[in-house]
Amino acid sequence: MTQTVESLTRERNWNMPKSFRFFVFFAGLWVAMPALGQVHYHKDGRPWSVTTRRGPDAIAGGWYYNLGITGMRAILVEKEPTQLLVKYVFNGTPAHGKIKPGDLLIGVNGRRFATPHLNGYSVEVFGGKGPLRDLGIAIEESQGRKLRGKLSLAVLRDGKTRKETLGLGTSNGIYGKKFPSDCPKSSRLRKQLCEFIAGKQRADGSWGQPHINTFSALALLASGESRYLPLVKKNAEFHARKTRARDRSSLINWRYMAAGIVMGEYYLRTKEKWVLPELKEVYEFLLSSQYTDLSQVTDSAKKRKLPRREGQALGGWGHNPGFEGYGPIAMVTGQGALTFAVLKHCGVDVDRARHDSAYEFLARGTGRNGYLWYADSPSRHDRWADMGRTGASAVANFLSPYKDKKYRASALGHARAIGDHPETLPDTHGSPMMGMGFTALGAHVDRASFRRMMDSNRWWFTLAQCPDGTFYYQPNRDNNPYDFTDGAGRLSASAVVALIFLMDEKNLLVTGGAK
Repeated sequence: MTQTVESLTRERNWNMPKSFRFFVFFAGLWVAMPALGQVHYHKDGRPWSVTTRRGPDAIAGGWYYNLGITGMRAILVEKEPTQLLVKYVFNGTPAHGKIKPGDLLIGVNGRRFATPHLNGYSVEVFGGKGPLRDLGIAIEESQGRKLRGKLSLAVLRDGKTRKETLGLGTSNGIYGKKFPSDCPKSSRLRKQLCEFIAGKQRADGSWGQPHINTFSALALLASGESRYLPLVKKNAEFHARKTRARDRSSLINWRYMAAGIVMGEYYLRTKEKWVLPELKEVYEFLLSSQYTDLSQVTDSAKKRKLPRREGQALGGWGHNPGFEGYGPIAMVTGQGALTFAVLKHCGVDVDRARHDSAYEFLARGTGRNGYLWYADSPSRHDRWADMGRTGASAVANFLSPYKDKKYRASALGHARAIGDHPETLPDTHGSPMMGMGFTALGAHVDRASFRRMMDSNRWWFTLAQCPDGTFYYQPNRDNNPYDFTDGAGRLSASAVVALIFLMDEKNLLVTGGAK
């Protein structure tokens, strides 16, 4: 395979303890094995056996692929990589009464599935190649006028092949050539999604995990509809209550960056004076948690002999302040640089030296092809993988408040890396929905790159859409896990898709609105 074990593992193990490096190495070997699906097949039934107790997916019985508006959920068949095994069918959907759990889908619209599924984690298998992609394309095709809303499935049941035709209708329509712009379907869906997001806000103003808080609030603001402003204000007030200039909580940097971006965008929209002191608190915290010198290295990090070299990770952020965990990484640092940029645009007096040190961290980790590696040292200049951190750095550089041309050049380099490899969009490290959101924001910096990303993944948008118009968090090589700690399998995906479908409206600073 083109993407070697070395390139899959070096980007994230340069400053890890030896025991953890051995784990990553063997995980890399497993990833590099041929015919590996997008999710691992564990002997204990994971990931398919992962369940939720809340929301409409609780009754499905596992973490299965959503097959568009058909109402079917399915899994990949390891020994039969050109088939999909149906595991559940929702009542009242087009597949109900026609397709049964246990059925094997072997073809669609008169075409047998011929390409084995190759949708795991490496450059050879990004993009859902195989039955999933083929089915997604066919489902959209069937919703057009040519096929009059009919989806024809070849089904293997009890050893016999049969044909079943599902009535999908044409009311959903197909995506336009310029979607999400100039596209009635995208317009209709984003309105539905914003209503869904609004209905899921908690009493305290949050939507759950930091990335869901980020994308839910940003999607509502991006809609440009004033009726959602009270909900975003409630979320901003939640962040204001939960942040302070000094904080030693665990995994804290993610939450403060989410708070700074959301409150900053809310301030830019409303200019409400109470927000500025809260943004300054976030800024003070991020100053304290950015890694700048050896005095910040914790005792536990020192025992692991971190950092390993002079100047390593300067200007970056990790999961926690200082060098706790395994030190600063690019995904968090990209968000930190972006937060500084948003705060500066809001009028906060951001220390340029600190801000530039974050940009320099990102630059050190970027290959000549524009791909940003795991930390501040590229493994290779001709290799690439998931693009979440590349996207975060792209939008951070694009929003740099400084006029030097290097920031714009970095932003375009990152965006074009995404455009060159758009198939990575739905398949990212850590929290896939967060990675997907930042990948899209980064691609949006360059119109041509955003176009390639959307065109390459329209099958995913079709397959992830549920019969009720919400979007579903499809199985991924990372699961975080299925966002089921919050029962948010629909909310996280719906929030990210809503924001993507609203980016061209440019109602936010991060989507290219007025600086």
